[in-house]
Amino acid sequence: QVQLMETGGGLVPPGSSLRLSCETSGFNVDYYTIGWFRQAPGEEREGVSGISGSDGSTLYADSVKGRFFISREKNTIYLQMNSLKPEDTAVYYCGATVLSGSIKVKMYDYWGQGTQVTVSS
Repeated sequence: QVQLMETGGGLVPPGSSLRLSCETSGFNVDYYTIGWFRQAPGEEREGVSGISGSDGSTLYADSVKGRFFISREKNTIYLQMNSLKPEDTAVYYCGATVLSGSIKVKMYDYWGQGTQVTVSS
């Protein structure tokens, strides 16, 4: 079955970098868009970035453009997060959808369990 598993979260000071990994299994990533999302306490889940499995095209939320970078290596999708800010603190999830060109939460059908990222001094 479709499975996604996030790793790489942690507690880091502002200005640091982290790389999150989303390991996928049970489906052919070439036919899906994989997205990264985050949810802070008391907030709705929001799209951060996405990558098309078919052509590698990428999407970014305005809040992370120029700081976060998404990439794919085989069945693993990475989110490189640089210049982290306290407002980046959240649980980060990866999701999968057969639709393309979207990082809207409602468009995604499959989810991982999430990994906590805390940015604090």
